[in-house]
Amino acid sequence: MKTLTNNTQAILFGLGAVLLWSTVATAFSISLKYLSPTQLLLVANIVSLIFLVSLIVFKGHLKELITFAKQSWKSSFFFGAINPFIYYLVLLQAYNMLPAQEAQAINYTWAIMLSFMAVPILKQRLKTADYIAAGMCYFGVLYISTRGQITSLEFSNATGVAFALLSTVIWAIYWLLNTKDKRPSLIGLTLNFACALPLITLYAGITGELNQWNKEGLWSAVYIGLFEMGLSFVLWNQALKLTSNTSQVANLIFLSPLLSIVWLSQFAGEPILQSTLVGLAFILIGLFVQNWAKKIK
Repeated sequence: MKTLTNNTQAILFGLGAVLLWSTVATAFSISLKYLSPTQLLLVANIVSLIFLVSLIVFKGHLKELITFAKQSWKSSFFFGAINPFIYYLVLLQAYNMLPAQEAQAINYTWAIMLSFMAVPILKQRLKTADYIAAGMCYFGVLYISTRGQITSLEFSNATGVAFALLSTVIWAIYWLLNTKDKRPSLIGLTLNFACALPLITLYAGITGELNQWNKEGLWSAVYIGLFEMGLSFVLWNQALKLTSNTSQVANLIFLSPLLSIVWLSQFAGEPILQSTLVGLAFILIGLFVQNWAKKIK
């Protein structure tokens, strides 16, 4: 039996991560019918933290985790406050207000926001392709948020769209600041989730969301914590380590929003809107233009 090459393994790991990410919008949609965004985040954070710590123990890196926890607790609280605490609260509010297919499509414009936020933070310069990609992506956002009624500019839910766009800003800032983080990626992520837990719990207590729970949404929250916040990160990280062609693995992410719409229609009972398909097409083309330009460079 032939051994799989590193690139083939990378593709398989990447596909696994993308497949898991594609189911998250459906899990969000189902869980938010029974839990508030804060409750969903609290459960998912706990599950993800248990998974990540277990993985570190399995790999024999517990002493390293404890060492970094003592040395970098300030940065761990800082990054944990951004992600998962603030980022997911904002993102889940968007999912709570918009159809999941619209929220997840808009959220995919974070890569464009990353390029623009890199200008003040990393002092990078924008290229012509970045402007073209941004124009196409945000036209797609406009088309989705107005349900195709662009000329009237009547937004289906302006607040929900604002939350979805704000989530892309927070995510972009997090990843740009993360480039200066010296902690190993798995240990850094674990410490972020550990430090975010008391913040989320305190917020849930202040808002009175620790009292009444609907058990029907718990399994979806557990799924999100285990797969969206935990296992998918491990698979994606492994794919990037194994591949000799990073762009080949990165391009797999284009499959996720398309699969996500299928799962939403099949398992969450959410009818596919034509405006979502058209807007998503513009967003994906814009992202492709941006990636293609980087590859050529």
